[in-house]
Amino acid sequence: MSQPSFVRRHLKAAVLCAAMAVAGITTAQAQTINAVMHAPLRALDPVISTAYILRNYGYMVYDTLLAQDASNAIQPQMASWKVSPDGKTYTFTLRDGLKWHDGTPVTAADCVASLQRWSKADKLGQLMASMLTEMKTTGDKSFDMTFNVPTDIALRALSKPSGVAPFMMQASAAAAPIGQPITSTIGSGPFKFNAAEYKPGVQAVFDKYTDYVPRSEPASGLAGGKVVKVDRVKWITMPDAMTAVTALMGGEVDFIEQTPHDLLPMLEGNADYTLSVYKKQGSQNLARLNFTQPPFDNLKIRQAALLALGQKPLLDAQVGNAKMYSTCAAVFGCGSTYASDTGKDKIIEAQPDKAKALLKEAGYDNTPIVLLHATDLINLSPMGPVFAQQLRNGGFNVQMLSMDWATVTARRASKAAPSAGGWNVFSTTNVLPDVADPLGFIGVAAGGDSAWFGWPNVPAIEEARGKMARTSDPAEAKKLAEEIQRQVIDQVVMIPMGEFTNVTSKRKVIGNQLDAAAPVFWNMTKSGK
Repeated sequence: MSQPSFVRRHLKAAVLCAAMAVAGITTAQAQTINAVMHAPLRALDPVISTAYILRNYGYMVYDTLLAQDASNAIQPQMASWKVSPDGKTYTFTLRDGLKWHDGTPVTAADCVASLQRWSKADKLGQLMASMLTEMKTTGDKSFDMTFNVPTDIALRALSKPSGVAPFMMQASAAAAPIGQPITSTIGSGPFKFNAAEYKPGVQAVFDKYTDYVPRSEPASGLAGGKVVKVDRVKWITMPDAMTAVTALMGGEVDFIEQTPHDLLPMLEGNADYTLSVYKKQGSQNLARLNFTQPPFDNLKIRQAALLALGQKPLLDAQVGNAKMYSTCAAVFGCGSTYASDTGKDKIIEAQPDKAKALLKEAGYDNTPIVLLHATDLINLSPMGPVFAQQLRNGGFNVQMLSMDWATVTARRASKAAPSAGGWNVFSTTNVLPDVADPLGFIGVAAGGDSAWFGWPNVPAIEEARGKMARTSDPAEAKKLAEEIQRQVIDQVVMIPMGEFTNVTSKRKVIGNQLDAAAPVFWNMTKSGK
C-alpha cells in the first residue's frame, strides 16, 4: 500500500530534519535505548507537579512502597504490610536489600518523611492525611500508620500508580517544603540519574543501578521484579513529530512514547517496527474552568461553557481515527468501574444555542475568556483552536494564548486576574488510571484552595469523597461515585471531553515492554544496535 500523499510530501524534508536533529547524539551502544518521550524533562522533582514526564522520571529513579499489578491488585513493592484487628493501624516493613543510589540503606524514617511531603501535594494524599491520627517509625525498617476509622485508604494511596505517585526519597530531600523543588536526584529505583549528561529540555540519561535488588516475582504492571536488562536509557527531545518518526525509521532512536495518529501510516504494516496500544496509558481529555475569576465564578456561565463544548469535533482534530477514540459522559472513564451516563444530555454533543440562551440569562457582558493553549505537546496542540471556536459558537468572547506546556503549567497556578497573568480555561489530558479512582482523580477534588487548578469549592463532593474513603461496600462506593459525577457536572468542576488511545512505536529490536500505567523501561530488552 502506498503512503498517503501528506506523508510523501513531508518525508523528504523530514529526513533532512532528522539527520540534523540526531547529529549531536552519540552512536548508541548495543544496550542503550534511545527514547523520544511525550515531553521534554525540565524539572527533577517527581512530587512537585502532576506532569506525566515527571511521573515517568520518578519511575526511573525512585521506587514506591506498594504497586498495582496488571490486574490492578495492590502488591508489596518496597514494603509488606499488616493490619490491626480493628482495621485502623497499618504496619509497613521494608524488604531487605534496599539502598539509595549513594549506597546508604533506605530507612523507615526516609519513608515517613517522603509520605509527609507527598501527602501535601497529592489530592488522595491529602484525603489520607485528613484521616490519619499518627504516623511513626517503629524501627529502622518499619513504621505504623494509624487512622481514626477502619479504612484501606493507606493501601489505595501508597499504590497510586500515576499523577503524583508516592515516590520514596531520602529524608534530607523530603525535608524540602512542597512548594520548593528538591535538588537531590538520589533515589533507590532501578536506574540512576546521570547528572553529568543531563541537558534540561534536551536530553536525560539513566544508567542501570547495579546494586538494585528486584523483587523475586515476575514483573506485572508496576509490580513485581523491576529487572533492568539494558545498560542505559537516553531520553532525547524532538519537538517535531515527523522528525522523531523519521529518526525511528533511520535507527537513530528506538522508541517513541506517543506517536501522532496521523503519522502512523508511515509505520503500519512494516515488520521493522512495533506499534503498541497500552490500555492503561489511554487518556481522557478535559476542560478546566477557573472558579475564582469572572466570568466562571458564575455557575450559569460555567454551565453555558459546558453546553458549548462537544467531544467529537475535538477528537476528530486531535486523533482523526474514530477507531482510536470514544465519546461518553463518564467522569471516571468510559467503561470503568464507576462509569456513568449522568449528565449525558449536557456533555457529549455541543449545544451552542442553549449556551447562548444561558449566557443571556446570566447577564454575560462579553468579558474575554483567556484560554491557555499548549503548542508543543502532540495531544494538546490540536485542542486549543477547537475549544476556542466552540466557545465562540456558544457566545463567548475568547482570547486564546498560545505557549509551550511549561508556560501553561506555570500560568495555570496563578490566581491573578486573567488580564494580569491569570487564566479562565485550559485543557489537558489525564491517563485512565488517574481518572478511574474518585478518590485519587485530581479533576474532581473540590476543596477550594486545596483543590487542583481552578480551585472549585463544592462541599458536597468532598463529603461524598470522604464517605467513599470510609466504605468497604462496592455498591455504596458506586452510589457515592454517581453522586460525585452528578455534582461535578452540575457545578462544572471539570468537563470530560472524550477518550483516546496512545500508540507507542518501537524498532523491532526493542522487546518486552510492560503494559503498565506508565511507560517503564525495566524488563525491556534491546537486541542489536
